[in-house]
Amino acid sequence: MRKDDLYITVPTFFRCPISLDVMKSPVSLCTGVTYDRASIQRWLDGGNNTCPATMQILQNKDFIPNRTLQRLIEIWSDSVRRRACIESAETAVPTRDEIAAAIEKEERYDRDILSKILRFARESDDNKGFLAGKDDFVRLLADLLSQVDFKTTSTVKLLVVQEAVKILSMIRTKISDRRRFSNLILNNGRDRLTAIIFLFKTGNVELKIDCAGLLEFVAVDAESKLLIAERDGLVNELMKSISGDSDPSLIESTLSVLIAISSQKRVKLNLIREKLIKELTKLLAADPTTSSVSVTEKCLKLLETLASTNEGRSEICGGDGECLKTVVKKLMKVSTAATEHAVTVLWSVSYLFKEEKALEAVTSTNGVTKILLLLQSNCSPAVRRMLTDLLKVFKVNSRSCLSAYDTKTTHIMPF
Repeated sequence: MRKDDLYITVPTFFRCPISLDVMKSPVSLCTGVTYDRASIQRWLDGGNNTCPATMQILQNKDFIPNRTLQRLIEIWSDSVRRRACIESAETAVPTRDEIAAAIEKEERYDRDILSKILRFARESDDNKGFLAGKDDFVRLLADLLSQVDFKTTSTVKLLVVQEAVKILSMIRTKISDRRRFSNLILNNGRDRLTAIIFLFKTGNVELKIDCAGLLEFVAVDAESKLLIAERDGLVNELMKSISGDSDPSLIESTLSVLIAISSQKRVKLNLIREKLIKELTKLLAADPTTSSVSVTEKCLKLLETLASTNEGRSEICGGDGECLKTVVKKLMKVSTAATEHAVTVLWSVSYLFKEEKALEAVTSTNGVTKILLLLQSNCSPAVRRMLTDLLKVFKVNSRSCLSAYDTKTTHIMPF
């Protein structure tokens, strides 16, 4: 039985054997079988003289009200109605006036209020913008993150903090002054970062994604990026979240955080020590049908960033060159952004720093041919310059080689 979005399991003996609906006026025949009065009356009015369930001939056609069953059905129906009212109240989207009144009235927010605000925010971008524009409300949410001792805090209080994080993550892109918000979370004399990182470590996938979104959003400058990147245990937890068996959306969100915090050299070196390049190689080598374009672009972007260090280039070219071979395979196969990141990685290790292992890896995977084909495409001037530089490294005469390829029969991804 379905009542709007509420699904109800009806006890079998509450149903009329004829109509299969819940009985309104249950009556029993002489055979002992109970039916809804209206259904059995229609059966008998149709000229039948048998019990529909047993097909026994009826000795009489008297109805005996089954008052015990009727009372049970009434009690059950009342409980269903109450449940429906409660669930309707819990899932109803509050109006803007109701939310405004709640925000103005409350100095402290409990979970019920925050749950209503969260439903309101989910309803539309306008609602998110409305909440983001309430500076006092945003500050009170941020304050909730600093009022938690995770060793002693009750489950109820922890759930309140989770709701606060979900709301902040949901409205973050509507916050006009990103730097001010970053200072509120990271540099306002209170430790709010610990709560976000704790929930990233312990929360479910959805909560982890919300926390990752906040971490990326508050990483606005060198100071904030370093503060986040060097918080104990965070990088290790980020690494766990990009493992191959993680949720695809969580992997994408985590990669965004890694990109946001990896601009400084000491952070890059730490990420390299944590074997990030090995994990990125695994993600790039995964089945293309299970990996999104965005994940591939972010992996290549991170490799481009790490290739700016000696240690990064050494790792990228290390072993049998598997990482670099995987990068070459992504040329012209994913997107314009992915190809540009891949070209930059190849240019860094092969042209700028002339790593011998890089030259071998590119050659063994038919990389030179792909470079030539890319030069024929409508790539950006910056990419074209890098491709020309790469041909110099491989000592290829681009003009003579290009003439060997018929652009009319070669399928090249447009740029």
